Amino acid sequence: MPRFVILEHDHPELHWDFMLEAHGVLRTWRLDAPPALGQCCAAQRLPDHRLVYLDYEGPVSGQRGQVRRWERGSYDWLRDSAENLSVRLVGERLRGVMKLTQHSGEEWIAEFLTETATQ
Repeated sequence: MPRFVILEHDHPELHWDFMLEAHGVLRTWRLDAPPALGQCCAAQRLPDHRLVYLDYEGPVSGQRGQVRRWERGSYDWLRDSAENLSVRLVGERLRGVMKLTQHSGEEWIAEFLTETATQ
């Protein structure tokens, strides 16, 4: 099963990087808040990141702050289209469905739902 990681990143302001292992890279979204059951938060699609971030904690190159692992685990794809993505997460603290929906342009909405949620 592919892996995921959520990193707490303190630069330029506190946010969380949600990363999904796919095709040799980490598909990445910046979240304004950590995932919380039934809560939505603003998200932004970022460029793909290197797989090293699955296991990395520490300083980010280019004086871009520090990252600390907030969550990690594996996931299954439920839906993957240009504007909608759903994955079932099995992590250390999160178990359920993460949905990302493109709202406008680069803006997305992230929502974490219970394990019983549908696509």
